[in-house]
Amino acid sequence: YIFQGMTVAILGPTFQDLARNVNRNISSLSEIFVGRAFGYLSGSVLGGILFDCMNHFLLLGMSLVATTVGLYIIPFCKKAVLLIVMMSVFGVSFGMLDTGGNVLILDIWGDEGAPHMQALHFSFALGAFLAPLLAKLALGTTVSAENHTEPDFQPPATNGSSEADSASLFGLPDDMNLLWAYAFIGTYVFIVSVFLFALFFKKSSRQEKSKASAQGYRRAEYHKSLLCLLFLFFFFYVGAEVTYGSYVFSFATTHAGMEEREAAGLNSIFWGTFAACRGLAIFFATCLQPGTMIVLSNIGSLASSLFLVLFDKSPLCLWIATSVYGASMATTFPSGISWIEQYTTVSGKSAAFLVIGGALGEMAIPAIIGIVQGQYPDLPIVLYTCLGSAISTAVIFPVLYKLATLPPNRQQKANRNSEY
Repeated sequence: YIFQGMTVAILGPTFQDLARNVNRNISSLSEIFVGRAFGYLSGSVLGGILFDCMNHFLLLGMSLVATTVGLYIIPFCKKAVLLIVMMSVFGVSFGMLDTGGNVLILDIWGDEGAPHMQALHFSFALGAFLAPLLAKLALGTTVSAENHTEPDFQPPATNGSSEADSASLFGLPDDMNLLWAYAFIGTYVFIVSVFLFALFFKKSSRQEKSKASAQGYRRAEYHKSLLCLLFLFFFFYVGAEVTYGSYVFSFATTHAGMEEREAAGLNSIFWGTFAACRGLAIFFATCLQPGTMIVLSNIGSLASSLFLVLFDKSPLCLWIATSVYGASMATTFPSGISWIEQYTTVSGKSAAFLVIGGALGEMAIPAIIGIVQGQYPDLPIVLYTCLGSAISTAVIFPVLYKLATLPPNRQQKANRNSEY
């Protein structure tokens, strides 16, 4: 999961460089989020179907190899369409890994797997924290942020090479640091895939299937309604998380007037507090119920997003609120999966359905924000979106809790009817 966090977060600080590579400006390249999320959506569906009929080590290993190929090719893309396709390729891997990883944790530990679920998602946050450091602070940057924010931006032609670049699909990036950042992550992903293939040759999925069949199965009275509401919950949550993590770098340089290194630091502090709180959540999950952790996360998200909107041009306030916002968003997704498992069994298809909700949020919300922000460059549209999403999740969860905690006699009656 570390590689997944790195590949998600690397897009934020390298977004401007990728736009320069394909002769596009940021607002006109928001389709890149649609492409990545569409692949994520497809991978979630395929993962939910294939996970029960195919060795999961082999499936995950193949998805990581596809991700490796995409990461190596992305810096060489000179056409926006090709770049979007490559983003879709490892979006498929994201979906498969999300579905497979969550179902594995639930199959092994069931409703007692909250700490393990938090540990799984902590590795994602750790990778997301390291990515901006790798992209901007460690490898550096050679491109000015100001040039990338102009609506009519065109990269400077060098020795008449722009015509050749426009005729080719691939070419060396103008900033070689972009190449090294993606190549480093791609190499790490490939090494992880080798370990998964090794596990495939050593172990059989029959043992895991026997464990899964031994697990008790329960179904809540409003099983489908709970899944649909949690689908919407993850839609807003994941959409806000990806939107802020992807646009905070560009927002800080254009709206708040920060330097690139400061903006990269702001991006990293978001993912850093995100990762730190997911790490602490491994221990908190042993003494706190998943529902309690969700409520605390909702309160923190509401307060910090409101603070961001009110003090959007104050650098100090941005640092504080971004830290709190990242910490508040950290435990929501794994806590949501653990919470629903307490009331109804989450199968492979159910997990895929929930992951699809997050994928649609990741696809729709950042893409819309990119278009709207281009039309209203003076407004902090990103911050308004985060506040709206926080309000939505805060309203949806009490309804979820009410449906899940029906009187015991009605629950038992529904279970008896299902048994007969």
